[in-house]
Amino acid sequence: MTDEQKNESTEQDETPQDEPQSPAGPVAEEDSSSSQAAGEEPTSTPPVGDADAAEEEAPAAEADAPAADESGDSAPVDEPEAAAGEPAAEEAAEPEAAAEEPAAEKSAPADEAEPNPEDELPWKEKRRLERSRQPHKPGPQQTIEERQAERAKGRKVKSELRRKQRAEAKAKRDGAGAGTPRAEKDANAAKVRQGIVVSDKGQKSITVRVDIVRRHPTYEKVIRRSRTLHAHDERNEAGEGDVVRVVETRPLSKTKRWRLVEVVEKAR
Repeated sequence: MTDEQKNESTEQDETPQDEPQSPAGPVAEEDSSSSQAAGEEPTSTPPVGDADAAEEEAPAAEADAPAADESGDSAPVDEPEAAAGEPAAEEAAEPEAAAEEPAAEKSAPADEAEPNPEDELPWKEKRRLERSRQPHKPGPQQTIEERQAERAKGRKVKSELRRKQRAEAKAKRDGAGAGTPRAEKDANAAKVRQGIVVSDKGQKSITVRVDIVRRHPTYEKVIRRSRTLHAHDERNEAGEGDVVRVVETRPLSKTKRWRLVEVVEKAR
């Protein structure tokens, strides 16, 4: 290779390095397009020597210029702020609505009163609970006799109150307009039987046989029956074979329910 060819190759290698790069073309185009979209006059292309300054001014111009729609029309500046405000308002309204729904759900069961378990207790248990919940006030020191006298006084007051309540209830029940008056109770007449003494071996006790003679209602046949009664003879007056009259009385022993009234006929 000759010296001339070497010099040409070295010049070609140094030429691209010495030439300053000019990236200001695209930046200028972007700036001009944004300014045209905003309705501003296009600015002149910066010189090649000021490429670095143009690169720094390009982002600032893009930030100031409004964003263009796909159709080429520029969007107003206030719309992004309004669009950003609407979701914030919706998000703020949603928590309020969500807070109101649980409040409404909580208020609904509050209207329905829950059953009180104390309502099912007997009245004595209720009274005991009410008395236990009352505040206790200690009284003065008393002796045993004083406490007994105070209790007796309280019982007397309560008995008097009960007597009045019963009298009022009776007057209301037996008063006018209460219906038919209650019938008077008459004691039934005691049963009296006559029989023959069959045994007097017991002390103050006799066994009396009562004979029953009846005609059968269907067959017209006379039927004779007998039963024995155990009667009380206080003075041992009756003997075996005597005709006696006994009357019904209260239970005097395990088997005695009758009492001797008189001896009608003595045995021969």
